[in-house]
Amino acid sequence: MQKTIVTIEGKDTIGIIAKVCTYFADNGINILEITQTTSEDNLYMMMVVDTGKYAGTFRDLTDGLNAVGKEIGCSVRAQHEEIFDMMHRI
Repeated sequence: MQKTIVTIEGKDTIGIIAKVCTYFADNGINILEITQTTSEDNLYMMMVVDTGKYAGTFRDLTDGLNAVGKEIGCSVRAQHEEIFDMMHRI
């Protein structure tokens, strides 16, 4: 299992989760956890996904998620779990 942290930020609109989840399903990426918060019209979401069966490179993944983000008008970022954990360690 290779865990990746995906964060989504932007204006809350219909179909955001569907577009991101469709991208994951089309690319063999399994969603392990989802946390979502909304504030006024803004959406903040964090997903932990398993990219162990993803056929592309990490750069391919980030490029694909950036394209999805542009399509839905949100920022969609991916980080390796280890880097995410190091950045959030106190």
